[in-house]
Amino acid sequence: MTALLQVSHLSKRFGGLQAVRDVSFTLNEGEIVGLIGPNGAGKTTLVNLITGVLAPTSGSVVFCGRDVTGQRPHQAARSGLARTFQIVQPFPTMTVLENVMAGALFAAQTASRRQAEQAAMQHLEFVGLADQAHQPASSLTLPSRKRLELAKSLAMQPRLLLLDEVNAGLNSGEIDQAMALMRAIAAKGITILLIEHLMKVVLGLSRRILVLHQGQLISEGEPAAVIADPRVVQAYLGSKFAERLRGDRVV
Repeated sequence: MTALLQVSHLSKRFGGLQAVRDVSFTLNEGEIVGLIGPNGAGKTTLVNLITGVLAPTSGSVVFCGRDVTGQRPHQAARSGLARTFQIVQPFPTMTVLENVMAGALFAAQTASRRQAEQAAMQHLEFVGLADQAHQPASSLTLPSRKRLELAKSLAMQPRLLLLDEVNAGLNSGEIDQAMALMRAIAAKGITILLIEHLMKVVLGLSRRILVLHQGQLISEGEPAAVIADPRVVQAYLGSKFAERLRGDRVV
């Protein structure tokens, strides 16, 4: 496999708080990799370090063979590294279509407004929002806002997409639809790092799982091995939940 992202000994300190501690991992082309851990484990901070929202205290980020440590968020977006946010905040006074066009014009640097509009409509059709293209983004339901967030990210023409809690607040049926959409995105050849609490989603989509605890990477590997790791059971899953997960996977 070809390494798309290489994170090496990445750390971030806020005063006396070590939020991320010496984290190293690799993402390969075409993978879906899950990132799990308790609240406060450092997952979102790690994503912020990769995408340039925060500068690391130490360590490096290499993307597409180029050292991008400390790059700015707009540079990350234009290099093919896109992300969604746990709290979805579309541009409320703009239409759904205009929200997606913004991504195409800014990050993908589409040549003209017309081309941006055409690209935006294609992405809206892909996520199932084409019939709401001309509505204000503020009028969308939460599930539709999540889909809009994905369409905006896809408009940036990413090679790597970091999805931060995209299923938060969704019901079971909506989660199933979101999982199908994520599989369709991966089928386009886009690598996905999935930051997620719902183990149904993580186990249903991920080829590998990374586990953060107190800012450290405590486990990494195939899903079956990770959920059986005593460190993961103690820090995150709990013994009863881990046993139930293993039973479900055997069945």
